[in-house]
Amino acid sequence: MDFIVTATTDVGIRKKVNQDRMFAGRMETPNGAVAFAVLCDGMGGLEKGEIASSVLVRAFSQWISKFGEELNDIAIEDCVIREQWTAVVEEINAWILEYSRENGCRMGTTVTVLFLTSRRYYLLNIGDTRAYEVSPFGMRQLTVDHTLVQREVELGNLTRKQAESAPMGNVLTRCVGIEAEVYPDLFFGKPKEGAVYLLCSDGFRHRVAEEEIIAQLFGGDGERCMESRQEALVELVKERGETDNISVITIQCRDFEERGNERFNAQ
Repeated sequence: MDFIVTATTDVGIRKKVNQDRMFAGRMETPNGAVAFAVLCDGMGGLEKGEIASSVLVRAFSQWISKFGEELNDIAIEDCVIREQWTAVVEEINAWILEYSRENGCRMGTTVTVLFLTSRRYYLLNIGDTRAYEVSPFGMRQLTVDHTLVQREVELGNLTRKQAESAPMGNVLTRCVGIEAEVYPDLFFGKPKEGAVYLLCSDGFRHRVAEEEIIAQLFGGDGERCMESRQEALVELVKERGETDNISVITIQCRDFEERGNERFNAQ
């Protein structure tokens, strides 16, 4: 299995600063290609959210660079990823808290991280950036939002349909950099050939339907086509009046005879 990885971010139509940060790409290992992506949405209502998101993205980019060099067995134990990723999050959480204390400000960030091999996917989430598994037949959300609205859904006070338009839908119950303790969710599974794994900030998903996302992602072939279709979705979200920063990463699982060189992109 090989991977096409594309990433797009946009400041949006109203904000002057893009607090979203991302890092994504593929690399070769002795056991084949792997793909990695991390997306952070700095807290828009807090000061210097772009610092919090940048620091966390940098930490995970350093993790994959080091881990990739040591990756000799593609059958990685879930507990190894859980331990190492939790340590990264805890270290940056402490750094953000200390930075905020020293500079008299408050800042935080969400984070979603995805690592794909031919046999397994590894996924971490804190906040309301999301990861989906997308096929021509539908979208399956792999992460669970850490928001007040999601809590109401879990308690049975709101249906999922009601939650889509509920007030205070963006109020987080978990993020990195606000509390002394941070608790990431981790998910593991088997990747599906032909599927597209999509990471997005909340600014991407509010004004575009699942059917429109599927139609774009499966409407052509090749890396350049995927990039242009991803960019078209971002433009559509902007045309419909989204005021937040907009970011999306896609990883398409494919069988390729030709494998590209190592390539990682940070924004």
